Amino acid sequence: MVDIFYPLQWIADKLTYELLGIAPDTRLAASVNFVIYDVMKIFVLLAVMIFVVSYLRTYITPERTRQVLGSKKGLRYYFLASLIGTITPFCSCSSVPIFIGFVEAGVPLGVTFAFLITSPLVNEAAVAALWATLGLQATVIYVVSGVLLGVVGGYMIGVLKLEKYVEDFVYKMKVGKQSSEDQKLTMRERAEYAFESVKDIVGRVWLYVIIGVAIGGIFHGYAPEGILEKYAGEDNLLAVPIAVLIGVPLYSNVMAMIPIVESLIGKGLPVGTALAFLMSVTAVSLPEMIILRKVLKKELVAIFVSIITLSIIFTGYLFNMLL
Repeated sequence: MVDIFYPLQWIADKLTYELLGIAPDTRLAASVNFVIYDVMKIFVLLAVMIFVVSYLRTYITPERTRQVLGSKKGLRYYFLASLIGTITPFCSCSSVPIFIGFVEAGVPLGVTFAFLITSPLVNEAAVAALWATLGLQATVIYVVSGVLLGVVGGYMIGVLKLEKYVEDFVYKMKVGKQSSEDQKLTMRERAEYAFESVKDIVGRVWLYVIIGVAIGGIFHGYAPEGILEKYAGEDNLLAVPIAVLIGVPLYSNVMAMIPIVESLIGKGLPVGTALAFLMSVTAVSLPEMIILRKVLKKELVAIFVSIITLSIIFTGYLFNMLL
């Protein structure tokens, strides 16, 4: 499979090892290379996804979107949003533009979060890698748990009616930018609108992306595998919450974490504990929370993190019982 981000990795390698002169195979090199590469990748994904979603949004009014996900009641719409999340192979930060587009389109907040939770957790590449490394049983349980985690988390947020904790500018963008006249725009006007959306949203979050990825890069270079092995072993009843609490501040996508999880399991870490660590890193990453803070008030960010963290801990214990 062709790595579409290879040019970015090549640039990151050149900057890290040649321009900065950092010796390869060191923790510092791993951290610096990770930060350079991921900052570039996230900005590319942010720009592309915001542009595409904004362009498509000029064809689709909020009323049409509500007909699909938001105009009817029932858990099936949470399942639908969660399932849509499984076919979008984005990391947690890349899912944020889609989340913003959903909210702007009038999709209920809980349904939107069902998508946001599942999207970084489950995708076809992760399923194939998990199947190859951990087997079919663990893969099926992981996928089902990931979808259910999105449904349960989204449903709880929906029941709590937390719309007041979304920043006002998101709703103003929806009201100010969407209208029935959108369908009469020319292709150039649609592209100009999409480009303005890119500038507006990226302009709001760029500093937070850099700060968040820098923090993630420190953890990436100084990976806490030793800490997990020491404090989250199979004899510790608190192993699952410890692994989850260690994983929450970290940042990576599910594909990057699978080799780490495989090595942890190979060293004797219980499967449920290791997979709970994987889910906590990919579903509740610190950069994602930093970016979300630009569109959500701190109360909703805290509630979101609490619900997902507790759900992952429960899932980890369930994994350890079943596997």
